[in-house]
Amino acid sequence: MQNLGIEKMDEFELELLQLISRETFYESFASMNTPDNMTRYLDEGFSIEKLTREFNNPNSVFYFARLGEELVGYLKLNFGGAQTALQDPDAVEIERIYVRRAFQGRSVGQALYDHALTLARSRQARFVWLGVWEKNDRAIRFYERNGFVAFGTHVFMLGDDAQTDILMKLDLNTSSPST
Repeated sequence: MQNLGIEKMDEFELELLQLISRETFYESFASMNTPDNMTRYLDEGFSIEKLTREFNNPNSVFYFARLGEELVGYLKLNFGGAQTALQDPDAVEIERIYVRRAFQGRSVGQALYDHALTLARSRQARFVWLGVWEKNDRAIRFYERNGFVAFGTHVFMLGDDAQTDILMKLDLNTSSPST
């Protein structure tokens, strides 16, 4: 995609991170969850305090995707002890790839994904892993097309609803660098 830039987020952009996090999560999941659970998760999961802790964790990093000056998506990666369900020193977790609905289908998600793989390879990670909601068929297909395979599940709490995430991984030793 022309004019798409991916840059590491700066600390002065926390409120912008909160806005895009809430917007994209809501766009992605509001239709499949109760309003109460969505409100609770958006308030707790994307509070400025929580995002500040995540940003300040030396084992987590955020990247923004911009089309020109417009923020269109973001990526969060975790390393070492910041990983959520599997804490492997030889792995990188893609915790979040979100793209604003108006920009979906324009390769923004693929560009963020490719950036994540480049960073994982630069850290000499053996594999990349992530959790994806079992009802998020579009994301599951995206990761399968990119070579990920399921290896387990874990519970993700959205408000008071215990949801199942499929854990998926990509072995970087067997996947091609252009994946």
